[in-house]
Amino acid sequence: MNWGNKLLVAFIVFGLGMGYLAYRSMNTNFELVENDYYKQELRYQQVIDGKKEANNLALPVNVEQTADGIILQLPEEMKNKTISGNIWFYCAYDAKKDKKFALKTNNAGMQSFQPESITPGNYTVKINWSDEEKKYYAEKSLTVL
Repeated sequence: MNWGNKLLVAFIVFGLGMGYLAYRSMNTNFELVENDYYKQELRYQQVIDGKKEANNLALPVNVEQTADGIILQLPEEMKNKTISGNIWFYCAYDAKKDKKFALKTNNAGMQSFQPESITPGNYTVKINWSDEEKKYYAEKSLTVL
């Protein structure tokens, strides 16, 4: 084989390699925390303020799994108040497991979730709520079995 044919084979192998790399890069799934992460970043000061308010409460938010399901308990100060907000069960390694729920606590500041509504895995539970005057934010780790 002369040098011209060797050069042609080298270019063909290079072109096929580049085509393969382009194909693989187009079919790679990249998990992002949020699809609108830029907007979330601009509102991050609200998260900082909410964490500060939640840390000023007498007790922290409690999230635990029991035999009946998953129980969310807000601090004592939240009892008998009108609470609104949301709960996000965020799974860092699989966006398909993420679940968002509206916060609907009873008069004791408690809300329960059925065990079959949340797929087993490791979650960061992000609770964002407000009462009549302040906004709060808390994060808790939870392993659902």
